[in-house]
Amino acid sequence: MEKTPISMRKHIAIIGETNSGKSTLFNLLLGQELAIVSEIKGTTTDPIIKAMELNPYGPVALIDTAGFGDDTELGRQRMKKTEQLLARADLIIQAISAKENKNIKIYDKSPCIVVYTMCELLSDTQLRVLKDKNPNAVFLSDFGRNGIDELRHKMVEMLNKSTSDNETFIGDLLPENSTVVMVVPIDSAAPKGRLILPQVQLIRDCLDNNIKAHITKETTLKSAIEDLKKVDLVITDSQIFSIVDKIVPKEIPLTSFSMLLARVNGNFTQYLDGAEYMSSLKDGDKILMLEGCTHNKTHEDIGRVKIPAMIEKKLGVKCEYDFYSGYEFPEEFGEYKLAISCGMCMINKREVLSRLEMFKVNNVPVVNYGIAIAKLNGILDRAKEIFNQK
Repeated sequence: MEKTPISMRKHIAIIGETNSGKSTLFNLLLGQELAIVSEIKGTTTDPIIKAMELNPYGPVALIDTAGFGDDTELGRQRMKKTEQLLARADLIIQAISAKENKNIKIYDKSPCIVVYTMCELLSDTQLRVLKDKNPNAVFLSDFGRNGIDELRHKMVEMLNKSTSDNETFIGDLLPENSTVVMVVPIDSAAPKGRLILPQVQLIRDCLDNNIKAHITKETTLKSAIEDLKKVDLVITDSQIFSIVDKIVPKEIPLTSFSMLLARVNGNFTQYLDGAEYMSSLKDGDKILMLEGCTHNKTHEDIGRVKIPAMIEKKLGVKCEYDFYSGYEFPEEFGEYKLAISCGMCMINKREVLSRLEMFKVNNVPVVNYGIAIAKLNGILDRAKEIFNQK
């Protein structure tokens, strides 16, 4: 659990006005003094993100944000950063000082738990009135020590409601005891000594669903298939789609890690629509390229080198490209004709869905790497066939 990547953890953001007790709450939930606590307004400047265990739910990421109410230019910049973080929050904890609770707007864009802090400053009568008006809130006193267990219980309850126990890459596509062959190329961009996250996730998903997984490179794929009596699905890295397509017999379904990840983490139909738009690209069109992780760029880089080269070769158009990595994301979309995104295995699902909604609102088609490569190679129909059987 301690090594669960941040992207695979539910994100919980603590928000509130300055001096509302956010950092105290952050430290109490973590069980350590990580955030600085002070009576001086604006003590929390940059957001702090910390992985933690929320028992009995599991691994989560807790975010302490800068307080609302700072009207300085620096304060506005901090609020901008906070708002960007809220796009990836699966759960909001809104801290409100019990003594300063008038005219505070409750956050309503994500599941939210309202927490009244410093309740020891109220009289018994005042506290009773506050509880009557806010029956679903949590009330903390004695520097948060009284009520913190109730808050943890409520957090677990709300996260359980929003979490699907049936989320799977292929468990709903293939029956138990099926045989899958995974094709994993090793090139200069491959991390030395380890597999990338989607490959690890898929291996685990096979184990969870009693599906037999065989791992091979493209150079040994043909003999691997010949060694097996029956292959129910071949899953390949998108970059070698065209090579694998020629090796795998047509009667064996074929898809990619990227397409499976898109189905679980994003909006599969929206990506397919984006793929269809690719044939409408013209010279000079501007394309937004999104890479979920930051890494050293090489001559084999899929987003910065291979896909632009494929678009020029396969579609005969020269486009312009803007590149964003990690959680970087543009504020304006009007100039973009298309967005092409990696599998976003290093970005949490809530953020991915928020981005897809922004593309939809701004009428920008979007496609991910795997689906784009399948389309450019003319094998998208084959690559998506396994999903049509569901």
